[in-house]
Amino acid sequence: MTTAQQKVALITGSGKRRVGNSVAAALAARGYSIAVHFNRSAEEAERTVAELNERGADAAAFQADMAVEADVERLFDQAAERFGRLDVLVTAAALWEPRPLEEVTAADVRRQFDVNTLGTFLCCRRAGLLMAEQAEGGVIVTVGDWATQRPYADYSAYFASKGAIPTITRTMAVELARRNPNVRVNCILPGPVMLPSDLSEMETKGAIAGTLLKRAGRPENVAQAVVFLVENDFVTGVCLPVDGGRSIGGG
Repeated sequence: MTTAQQKVALITGSGKRRVGNSVAAALAARGYSIAVHFNRSAEEAERTVAELNERGADAAAFQADMAVEADVERLFDQAAERFGRLDVLVTAAALWEPRPLEEVTAADVRRQFDVNTLGTFLCCRRAGLLMAEQAEGGVIVTVGDWATQRPYADYSAYFASKGAIPTITRTMAVELARRNPNVRVNCILPGPVMLPSDLSEMETKGAIAGTLLKRAGRPENVAQAVVFLVENDFVTGVCLPVDGGRSIGGG
């Protein structure tokens, strides 16, 4: 069990082998107890917990659908009961579904907003208010997307939902600092750090060619940025691209 002094991080979307999973590993390596969140990937989440436990970290898995407010509330209630406090929240859970504009329905847009936008807002609000009650405060790191500034085709509903994340970040930074100036909120805007396996060779080459560094990144690059934002106590309300220069590249 977590001691009174040990810090606790909750990372949404950290059960699967994706960006959130790497963030969980990085924070566990720095002594954090880890609340692993999953929606449907129960077996993967339990494997993640087992691996973190083997490395000496105190970890436990919790299920919640980010689109359901009652689930989000239960997630934080269960994590608080298990660990007793919350020092870091990272909102890595997201839907990323391609669909041509002609085929996008209102239901598609609502689903993306429910998970990517509303889910992020609800998690930030609940975590932030919990942190505001702690003298030490806490840190929230949201996860947006570099391409909301330069959208590409076939992800219109996704980009609409992710475009709200920087605004949520700045709003929460202002709101929570008024309640406790030791609560900070920042955002990471990842680029091609974990390209989907079903991308065509041409799409993969295009994503890499569009970076200034001419190479794909890794989930660990996002984890390193999270650690920076957690540990640097004079940064709040910032959106940090981790994209190899993709947001300003010419490709």
